[in-house]
Amino acid sequence: MSSRILVVDDERVIADTLSLILRGVGYETFTAYDGMLGLEAARRLEPDLVLSDVVMPKLDGVSMAMEIRDALPEIKLMLFSGQAGTSDLLHDAEANGFHFELLQKPMHPDELIRRVKMALLPSKLGHEANSLPC
Repeated sequence: MSSRILVVDDERVIADTLSLILRGVGYETFTAYDGMLGLEAARRLEPDLVLSDVVMPKLDGVSMAMEIRDALPEIKLMLFSGQAGTSDLLHDAEANGFHFELLQKPMHPDELIRRVKMALLPSKLGHEANSLPC
């Protein structure tokens, strides 16, 4: 059974493109186009990994990730952003005991696939890990 990945980004072209890239290497993918929809989809689908943009309307990616981590701690989380202003959101999350690795947009598809494989590897081995190693 392939791993299930939820891609969340308010830029539909980016969400759909990332989903296609990951589907092309064998992952089962789903998309959501804002943080609220991403949170609802994560609760409904319980994917192995949520790959999310940070800056989005309605609910930012960091706040969404914190809610997912609280409700479904077994789901792996990866955040990405092309905006410099995301560091404040990450610092607030860390102050509340959450650590999320931030990937930079744009990212070469091969690097994205490598990072996703690394994130999912611990769960395939039966270990409990919620974030990528730095």
